[in-house]
Amino acid sequence: MVKLLPNLITLFRLFAVPLAIWAINSEIYHLAFWVFCLAAGSDALDGALARALKAKTTIGGYLDPLADKALLVAVYITLGYHGHMQDWLVILIVSRDLLIIGGALVVHLVTGRLRMEPLFISKANTLAQILLAGLALAELGLNLEDGLLALRPALTIVVAFTTLASGLAYLTVWGRRILSEEGK
Repeated sequence: MVKLLPNLITLFRLFAVPLAIWAINSEIYHLAFWVFCLAAGSDALDGALARALKAKTTIGGYLDPLADKALLVAVYITLGYHGHMQDWLVILIVSRDLLIIGGALVVHLVTGRLRMEPLFISKANTLAQILLAGLALAELGLNLEDGLLALRPALTIVVAFTTLASGLAYLTVWGRRILSEEGK
């Protein structure tokens, strides 16, 4: 049962998505902030537990990035819809994730196998996206000092850069895998 704990935490993150979106749509921003923080924190916790308990599973390898994408894409789209996040950034983030999902499907179809191996730049991108969304929700739901809010433009640039770099990195890695398979 203990070995299931990382996957149960990942499932919690998936189930937190509708609550976070409802809270944003209902303008209960303090609730949205705390739900988002718990869900985002669960991302680090499930991975650490899986390593510590030697409980890495195939399903966890797929569920974890799916839960990350569901949380971040849903929050960014909802914040963008309500005018709390720049449209161009939301489009960039959603496009990258569609590219990754589509690329994963193509790799699986061509090679017959898909290994879920997150790249370092993708992990950096996820962290930057979490920080920016958390800052936006904190700005809406908590009384922040202006000094902390001054980080938002720089963090937006970091998110844009890492989103582009991550998308290009996945295209490169998967393109090589497909070309290698096609050459056999």
